[in-house]
Amino acid sequence: MGVDVRDLSAYLVRHPQKLPVVARAGWRLRRRAWWRRAPYLPLPSPGYWEFRMVTANGTNGAPMTGRAVVEAATWSLRQRGGR
Repeated sequence: MGVDVRDLSAYLVRHPQKLPVVARAGWRLRRRAWWRRAPYLPLPSPGYWEFRMVTANGTNGAPMTGRAVVEAATWSLRQRGGR
């Protein structure tokens, strides 16, 4: 479950204008008060990440392709409101 990091990296190398979209969407997924708990990185909580993968991908089994990640990030940023 998750993202195919190699495919996402290759997609972003071919489409560098999409990098800010992915970065902004990733920042929105971060766990609240992430700096207070190890690993001290702005990562989403595991439960929230699983929920987002199921809603974006339709399943929690197969990793998302780079294009699918960018499409989900674009959709996410178009939505109004907070978390």
